[in-house]
Amino acid sequence: MGETLALMSALYFGATHFLNGLLARRVDSAAVALIGQMGGTALVLAVAPFVAAPHIGAGALGWGALSGVGTGLGVAFLYRGMSGGRFSVVVPLSDVAAVALPVLVGVALLGDRPGLPAWCGIAVAPPALWLISRSGRADTHGETATASGAGDGFLAGVGFALQFVALSQADPAAGLWPLVASRAASVLALLPLAVHRPGRLRMPRGPAWGCLGAGALGTVAITLYTLATREQLLSLAVVLTALYPAIPVLLGVTVLRERLTRAQALGLVCAGAAVALLSLA
Repeated sequence: MGETLALMSALYFGATHFLNGLLARRVDSAAVALIGQMGGTALVLAVAPFVAAPHIGAGALGWGALSGVGTGLGVAFLYRGMSGGRFSVVVPLSDVAAVALPVLVGVALLGDRPGLPAWCGIAVAPPALWLISRSGRADTHGETATASGAGDGFLAGVGFALQFVALSQADPAAGLWPLVASRAASVLALLPLAVHRPGRLRMPRGPAWGCLGAGALGTVAITLYTLATREQLLSLAVVLTALYPAIPVLLGVTVLRERLTRAQALGLVCAGAAVALLSLA
């Protein structure tokens, strides 16, 4: 059951990020992130009272809020990267970081002891990041340039890693209230971007509704992930959920006609191998 929930989470995450990536190319990416999180907050707040929650402790809400900070940072960097970079580069970069970092945190702080395949996956991740981030075009100094959005993709992965690790520590007895705290904290984390430039939130009604809908999909995705962690090992739930880039990458290549260099294609293969190996953590 846990595997199914995690894979369904990956499907919803993939759809969410592809839709928001398209919207970020039409309107301000920070506005896309903020309005999406507001839509997600409204949805989970409406559903949470109907889910059993025998014990809502401060610790569970605190872990939820911390995960929301990671969510806010993750979507802010991801959609900024996708607004000007290739989906097939930015999203896999965020994914590798989001998978590898929780494994390292588990080893260093939570007492996890990955096997040899998982360590091989950790070793494969850095070269995958480097290969995907290369654009294949020489700059004025004759050096290979960094692919557009690659830095944002990696920073997004750091935010998502925090989201995954913190949310997995929340007490299941709190029901969905840690997710309420998470979504509320993500909105607060994104607000400074809007306050700094209020005009960012102005957009046509169509894109605004699209942001709200995509945010709701994202909340369904993180809810499914949370339920998966209660049925399955954290490392396996994270890795299965982290298969979500397959959707925006495939749609980016087929629908948006994005083209990859050989180095980037090799990097994507390495990233896939890293994710598969980390699943044995």
